[in-house]
Amino acid sequence: MDGAWDFSFSGLKTAVLRTVEDYKSAGKKLPVEDVAASFQQAVVDALYEKTVAAAEAFQAKDIIVAGGVSANRALREAFRAQTRFRVHIPHISLCTDNAAMIAAAAYRHLVVGQIDPLDFDVQPNWQLVSKPLSLTRQD
Repeated sequence: MDGAWDFSFSGLKTAVLRTVEDYKSAGKKLPVEDVAASFQQAVVDALYEKTVAAAEAFQAKDIIVAGGVSANRALREAFRAQTRFRVHIPHISLCTDNAAMIAAAAYRHLVVGQIDPLDFDVQPNWQLVSKPLSLTRQD
């Protein structure tokens, strides 16, 4: 079951990119709303189905939907509509993105002297530094 619970949308993003390119090369107007709605539904379906499958496999009693993605109305509705599991979704005001995690990762890089320019590329698998950090100030 290695990787069975991983989420990757790279194939879906590539399909959207190719659809956009096909419309452009054919000189057709891109139906932005339809493409966006289809993308959203595909992501919601994948998140919902894999989460429910994992909950079943691990005999969970509850599912917690949290983080930035939990602000998505379609995802919230999909989980609320099912009756197999108790679902806990925070109030929308508490459904924030992972900015705190990103800031913590950046801090760990900064304290060991790694400083990147502001225009560095996206790194979805950005590794935390392996050097242990001291929580005490060193002058």
